[in-house]
Amino acid sequence: MTAEDGPRSEDHLRSEDRPRLVDRLGPAVGDYPPGAVFGPRTAAHFEFVWIIRGRARWTCGETAQDLLPGTLLLVRPGMRDHFAWDPGGSTRHGYVHFTLPAEPGRERWPLVRELGGRDDPMAALCRYLLWLGTERPDGWRPRATGVLRLLLSVFTKGPLPAPGEPRDGVPAPLAAMAAYVRERWSGGTAEPLTLTELAFAAGVSQSTLCRLFRRHFRTGPVAAVELLRLARAEPLLWLSNLSLRAVAKQCGFADAYHLSRRFTAVYGVTPSAFRAAGPEGAPPSPPAAAGLRALIPRE
Repeated sequence: MTAEDGPRSEDHLRSEDRPRLVDRLGPAVGDYPPGAVFGPRTAAHFEFVWIIRGRARWTCGETAQDLLPGTLLLVRPGMRDHFAWDPGGSTRHGYVHFTLPAEPGRERWPLVRELGGRDDPMAALCRYLLWLGTERPDGWRPRATGVLRLLLSVFTKGPLPAPGEPRDGVPAPLAAMAAYVRERWSGGTAEPLTLTELAFAAGVSQSTLCRLFRRHFRTGPVAAVELLRLARAEPLLWLSNLSLRAVAKQCGFADAYHLSRRFTAVYGVTPSAFRAAGPEGAPPSPPAAAGLRALIPRE
């Protein structure tokens, strides 16, 4: 099953698919002198390799990859590969060997990912794996297995997309509009937006934007933006002592009365009743019910 398959998209590594560490083969650090080589060998396990210092040349058949600090390599069982470490200096790399139950599609997993960037947790997970494997505190093995599972999931699924990158299944014009909404609301206030400016941000006509929106979300873009503004009131009602007037200001409504009128029309209860009910007793969030979660700003 590939990373794009749907039924297991939220967590495609089930509990029975959890990786199992191979004894005495990491997580650990390896140091090699200049010009050292390893292989050709036929990999018996899955193996993550990442360069800490120096460099290496990894080859597998006709595939060749330069490994530099910040590059994470996933070797799969059965690969016939070869490592040539930096001829000009010593090389240090981290590694961990593990097994997984066989399943079709894993041959299409990526070979390498780049570590680093604000939205990429893999570098921190690699460092934590090495700490667990080196220090071996009480209970280190199940902790390392959990970290490895998360690392493998992020590696195969990919790190967080860039803020302006379209989400899966969202047409480019709607993704562009969502990026504009995110930018306009980045200051903390979810101000109302007109159809004219939303269509301009999407790069399409107003009629095209409305048609795309109704096709994908069964509502219009202006109505969708209002639902997102109302949804911003939810945590402010539950997790703050802000007055309704202050909540209304944060969500782009003229005053508490305006917020209360629109909130009641959409949620079926007043903001005060919603606050009193708490997350367990409150009605569901309209953006989620309308399938608008893909348009909710990530940050």
